[in-house]
Amino acid sequence: MRAPKNRRVMVVGYEVATALGSTLETTWEAAAQGRAGFRRLTRCLSESRSNIVGEIPDWDPSALPYVDRKEASLWNAAYVFLTMETCRRALQHAGVTIDASIGRRTGCLIGSALNGTDSYRVAMDNYVNLGPLKVSPYLLPNVCANLPAGKAGMLLGFTGPIFSPQGACASGNHAIGIAARMIRDGDCDFVLAGGVETCLVPEIIQGFSNMLATIKVGPKDRAAEDPTQASRPFSVDRKGFVLAEGAGVLVLAAEEAVRAHGLKALAEIKGVGWNSDAHHFTRPNAETIVDAINEAIDDAELAPSDIDAINAHGTSTPTGDATEVHCLRRVFADRLSTIPVVANKSQVGHSLGASAAIEAALTVEGMARGVLLPTVNHLPDPEFADLDVVPNLPRRQAHELVLSNSFGFGGTNCCIVFRGL
Repeated sequence: MRAPKNRRVMVVGYEVATALGSTLETTWEAAAQGRAGFRRLTRCLSESRSNIVGEIPDWDPSALPYVDRKEASLWNAAYVFLTMETCRRALQHAGVTIDASIGRRTGCLIGSALNGTDSYRVAMDNYVNLGPLKVSPYLLPNVCANLPAGKAGMLLGFTGPIFSPQGACASGNHAIGIAARMIRDGDCDFVLAGGVETCLVPEIIQGFSNMLATIKVGPKDRAAEDPTQASRPFSVDRKGFVLAEGAGVLVLAAEEAVRAHGLKALAEIKGVGWNSDAHHFTRPNAETIVDAINEAIDDAELAPSDIDAINAHGTSTPTGDATEVHCLRRVFADRLSTIPVVANKSQVGHSLGASAAIEAALTVEGMARGVLLPTVNHLPDPEFADLDVVPNLPRRQAHELVLSNSFGFGGTNCCIVFRGL
């Protein structure tokens, strides 16, 4: 194997689709106004008490010029078209036009925790009610995790490596981290990296509810009258996360490729820290989380004192939030009270494998604008009195170095340090 090239890795573009908007522009505009994007479930029928969710508004894949009736029928896993369109828009935002020379040096890594669960649901319904011959021959491609990236390549013309990092709720950060290593080492010049999740199907909603992960809104809960208050990371009355569909894709590029193609670097991937808990399938392990955070900072050749802000995993679960704060205290000690700790999931919910990529895009956009997005719906918890969560309203504040945390089921941890440019 040849020696790695040790190239710097830049972010040159990105796109998201969230509960606040189907594009980066609409998402940012709503987030910067301190809004949250939750509503009662309309995407499907469900009897679950966890029926406040994050649905992407104004998202209609049938309106896309490359989706005709036949395509829509064959590709019935919703994450396929969402991946294709998010990748297309991310390249457009970056100003990258794929040609033969760029295409062969461009990869696509899109993580997802649940993949084409919705397509499997349709196939199972057909099997039970209409018979085995009514199971679509496209079922297996629809549930293959790499297929959305493959379809994006067919649409956009890139032929570099495509696969789906499977790190549960940390998948988006895993995609960014692996992509950064591939560019650093010289395997690719460009990589579309991120995550996409279309998880609003009845069995998934009920499964999360039954495992006590998502919020159940009773008549006395403040979200009963106002669903937008359901997600409240680090608040005294947090009760669980809000399940949300979403997508986030970053366009990463080698520094040399940025110069060669006249692109604008928006941020740099400075450090990646990743490990696993070997502890429990859902309960986090503080020891390994601290190690992952420290590894990311060390990989960036920085010290904890250099970090200007933190984009927290911040799911709004009692145990998860408390463990993350405990870990941050161990890493940053007394300085933690001076570091803003933002929880984007308070506004867009938890999009599982897409969440870290969405948070990465919002982090880079925030650094460029000098704006820290708020942790909305915040009611102070005395246990976190030393925490500055940028409560409820955005804050104008320059910040150059941001730690973004992401953790997932199975004990998977991935933290990334971004530097704004």
